[in-house]
Amino acid sequence: MTGIFITFEGPDGAGKTTQVKAFAERLTAQGYDVVLTREPGGTAISDKIRSLILDPAHKEMADITEVLLYAASRAQHVQEVIVPALQSGKLVVCDRFVDASIAYQGYGLGIAIDQVAAVNRLATGGLVPDRTYLLDVSVEEGRDRLQARTGLDRIEQKGAPYHERVRAGFHELAARHPERIQLIHASKPADEVAEDIFADFTAWLTHK
Repeated sequence: MTGIFITFEGPDGAGKTTQVKAFAERLTAQGYDVVLTREPGGTAISDKIRSLILDPAHKEMADITEVLLYAASRAQHVQEVIVPALQSGKLVVCDRFVDASIAYQGYGLGIAIDQVAAVNRLATGGLVPDRTYLLDVSVEEGRDRLQARTGLDRIEQKGAPYHERVRAGFHELAARHPERIQLIHASKPADEVAEDIFADFTAWLTHK
């Protein structure tokens, strides 16, 4: 595949969605053919699965069901959107990917990491991002930011201990894959965070 695959990750409230949009807009302005997408979601089928996963009414959802639903959504997304875009040479910017499942379902829910990884290898055909930006804020700051929103989803409503495990999981992934995952301190003003991300991308692309 000739395209470039960039993903954004981070704990809830890290400002990820804002940065994904800013990054994609800047790349487009510079002449890149950009596909901006998200997970769970990105296709009609995947969006229906997203609504099942995140609905706060589904408190009885078993942990393994959550793992499989995320993977099913991702499988459709990869097949229908991501791989075709990469094969045509586009730059794909995705809000969350497999790292999120490892952090949220592996570390957060306590499901064996190797099992979560295996399910997602099947779902993605082994696709790995070229570069991942991990936006990091403390759980306390993230939760403070979330309070400004209306209608938190099922995952966002989980308690602080869960979100601490998720954040620790992201840090573990960054330590394990330093060649791919770039940790971005996201407690700074949004425009400074955006500059940090784009500076790294420019440097990474130069040495790619």
